[in-house]
This record gives sequence, structure tokens and C-alpha cells, in this order.
Amino acid sequence: MSGLFSALSKATINLFNPRMLWLWSWPILASVVFWWLIGTFFWTPLSGWLLTIIPADTLQNWLEASRLQVIADGMETMINLIIFMILTITTSLVITALFTMPALVSFVAKRYYPDLTPMRGGTVAGSLRNVISAIAIFIMIWVVTIPLWLTGIGLLGPLLAAAYLNQRLFFYDALCDYADNSELNTLSSMNRPARWSLGFLTGLLQFIPLLNFFAPTLTALAFIHFELARLAKLRHTTS
Repeated sequence: MSGLFSALSKATINLFNPRMLWLWSWPILASVVFWWLIGTFFWTPLSGWLLTIIPADTLQNWLEASRLQVIADGMETMINLIIFMILTITTSLVITALFTMPALVSFVAKRYYPDLTPMRGGTVAGSLRNVISAIAIFIMIWVVTIPLWLTGIGLLGPLLAAAYLNQRLFFYDALCDYADNSELNTLSSMNRPARWSLGFLTGLLQFIPLLNFFAPTLTALAFIHFELARLAKLRHTTS
């Protein structure tokens, strides 16, 4: 567990580096603009389709029966806002994984692991496959866990989806430039509970207002620190 908290603390410190301002701001701004444009032109039919999937009517009826009329009246607006936030943060995570990871990996490696030799075991095609499969399974987890939204464990679905997406998205891109194929395979099968725990902890940030704006870059930095530390340790033990 010390490795998790070390990665998170170092990532938090790095987040305040002036260079990080642009790297964390442009993915979230691009995501907001993208989904704002989608919402402007397509939100009415899209919202209606989403509300046929999400049990909004059932939840609204339950709230009305519970005399929580104020909440019930704003149920559709609240669901729309939650969906917008989730789509924005998720899109920002994907943009960070695809476009800003090389700069983030270089930033961390040069300052914390200057003796770590790049082995270039990953590829752009591998990164794209990883992102596509991660998003597909992320959506599947959301859809499968929708019925849980009306139960006491409803929050576990989004958290599980976020934890999966974080650890799947950023594991590969954190190591693709520095690990070779053998090291990638070895590290992929090692310490999975720790990797999922880091995904869960960073996933929590996505549901905290204001902090969720920093969540994509903070998540990326945390996984870079975590995975490069594991790579350095692996090479030390096998040398």
C-alpha cells in the first residue's frame, strides 16, 4: 500500500508544477466543448434515449412516494447533469491517455527515474487497441450495473467502472516507452490488486466536485509513478 500512497503523493505534488497547467486543462476543456456541442444539437433525442435505459421514472416515482417532491421534480435535470459530468471526465481521461501521456511520462521519468532505460516495448497501435477495449468494457460495466442504481449499492457500479477504466487505460501507456514486451507481460500479471486499488482511489476523485477537473491528469501521473517504480524494482531484482 505504501507504493500507492507514494504514487498519489508524488502525483499531487507534480500537479502543481507550472508545466502541468496546460496538460491538465486542455483535455478537460476540449471534453467540455465537445459534449456541449453534442448537447446543443443532439441532447434532446439523446437524453430521451438515455432516459429509456436509466430507470428515471421508477426513481422519480419512488422519490414522490417518499415525499421528496423537490428532488423528484428535478430528477431529469439531475440525471442529465450527472451524465454530462461522466461523459466529460471519461472523454478527458481518454484524451489524456492518447495525447498527453508521452509528455507526462517524460516529465516523471526524467525527474524520478533518470537511470531507467527506455525499451519501447509498446506501440501506438497497441495503445489504440487498449483504449478501445477499455472503453468498450467500461460501457458494458455501466450498462450491466444500471439496475443497482435503485439499491443501496448503486454507487459501486460507477466506482467499479471508473476503477477498471483507470487501471486499464494508464497501465499500458505508463510503461509502453520504457518496458520491453517481456516486462510489460510480467508487470501486467503482477500486483493486480494494488493496480485496481489505485484505479479505485483515483476513480473516487472523478465523483468529487472541483477535484474531478484535475482527476484525469492526477490519475495519469499516479499510474506513471506507480508503474515506473514497479519497472525499476523489477529490473533491479532481475539484474
